Amino acid sequence: MKEMKGSYHPLLLLLFLPFVFGSFSSVADGSTYETFLRCMSNGNSSGQVSSLVFYPNNSSYTSTLQAYIRNRRFNTSTTPKPLIIVTPLHDTHVQSTVVCTRNLGMNLRTRSGGHDFEGLSYVSYANFVLLDMSNLRSIDVDIEVETAMVQVGATIGELYYRIWEKSQVHAFPAGVCPTVGVGGHISGGGYGVLLRKYGLTVDNVIDALIVDVEGRVLDRKSMGEDLFWAIRGGGGASFGVILSYKVQLVRVPKTVTVFRVSKTLEENATDIVNRWQYVADKIDNGLFIRLNLKPDNAKKTIRAGFTALFLGDSNRLVSVMNNEFPELAIQKQDCKEMSWIESELFWSSNINAPVKSLLDRTHYSPKFAKRKSDYLQIPIPRNGIESLWQKMIELSVVELTFNPYGGRMSEIPDWETPFPHRAGNIFKIEYGVNWAEEGPKVEAYYVNQTRLLYDFMTPFVSKSPRGAYLNYRDLDIGTSSVGNNSYTDGKVYGGKYFKGNFDRLVKVKTMVDGSNFFTNEQSIPPLKTRRKNRRK
Repeated sequence: MKEMKGSYHPLLLLLFLPFVFGSFSSVADGSTYETFLRCMSNGNSSGQVSSLVFYPNNSSYTSTLQAYIRNRRFNTSTTPKPLIIVTPLHDTHVQSTVVCTRNLGMNLRTRSGGHDFEGLSYVSYANFVLLDMSNLRSIDVDIEVETAMVQVGATIGELYYRIWEKSQVHAFPAGVCPTVGVGGHISGGGYGVLLRKYGLTVDNVIDALIVDVEGRVLDRKSMGEDLFWAIRGGGGASFGVILSYKVQLVRVPKTVTVFRVSKTLEENATDIVNRWQYVADKIDNGLFIRLNLKPDNAKKTIRAGFTALFLGDSNRLVSVMNNEFPELAIQKQDCKEMSWIESELFWSSNINAPVKSLLDRTHYSPKFAKRKSDYLQIPIPRNGIESLWQKMIELSVVELTFNPYGGRMSEIPDWETPFPHRAGNIFKIEYGVNWAEEGPKVEAYYVNQTRLLYDFMTPFVSKSPRGAYLNYRDLDIGTSSVGNNSYTDGKVYGGKYFKGNFDRLVKVKTMVDGSNFFTNEQSIPPLKTRRKNRRK
């Protein structure tokens, strides 16, 4: 991968000529596709570019669009489709795409892995170009300095595999779904089972390359600390197109231990869950215990699943659990020792697969899905837990996943990155529902179920504002007008995602993209939209 540096590419001199010598935005001379293709060919090989740019009439358009749609809600006949799809092979193709899309006056959406829960990375109700980054996926691991350079089109699984190729005692603190794209995951403040020991993805990013609104490639030094701060948890789509991240690797032991146990209400789940609230964020920092709550409709009960990773062997894990969380009654036979890379397969429920399966970008099966999020700062009282059971059984379809914080998460100031949900939060809650049936009535039913449970949880969760996690994108919490995002509208969802860091993000946005080219329904607004006059 190329060295991090800021630069203008010579092709941009050609691309900027339309601003000076006439109107490029008019497409009277030909179709949108032909006009866009001519622009992209300036400074690039026209033959190569034509194989990377797709229009609806191209035979490969549909397969290219659908390849990374991970939520079937946004793969219907009524879903808005891009006028053009670009699948860049080089940084210059990204630079050209930004400039040409801007000159045409269209919206730009950038997709890495396609796991955006609301489809904002590949859906727009404005005329738009889809920049699919999946070909930009190189990974360069340098074990001597314990870093990796990773392009945003790579997946988490690919990054893990390339680290494992070089070392069995290094890792990166990211998520557990191997097909998630690096770009969106890192820029939104991605988390995983190492967060209590090492924090979030963004807490371990040391450099980045980004294409700004002018088409320049900037690294940390040339973009400045304000923009570098913003793209580590504030999302990348509001500020530019991120090309790659340089990340700091972390140390893990050769042997880690996992367990997965389940308890029903009849097996004392209420008391165990209640105790978990007081333990999970304070236990050994090398231990992460996720709690999943799922209604068992056949038996009219709740299944509480406890899944854990411990950075150590099973003997020590059992000792820690017996001392600090004896209610779960973990024994050595419940535990499995393995390498860190094998634990990633365990978490993705693919434990018997070969390690090389982490390179498989296609094994994820798209489904209809809706997600919401919350943060909890005070344990739910026991009677509240019992009422939650009743509500979940009544709704019957919504699962809750609780991810504990504490440890390193409580040590990092909430202003260190745009991600603000640090000290004081016991855990994050994910509301999840998946379904297989098609149709607007079916979708409305399932989506409403998540909203009903979300409303029920209001007395128990964070307030003023009620927090939300950017990577669990949720349009229910507020939207703004694409291309004309207002501060007032942005403050509604931005306050939930970023709390007191929202205003700093707005200042950065105003500084680097005052014309609001990089815009979506939940993007950061500039203080005042400035549109550059174009010669007609």
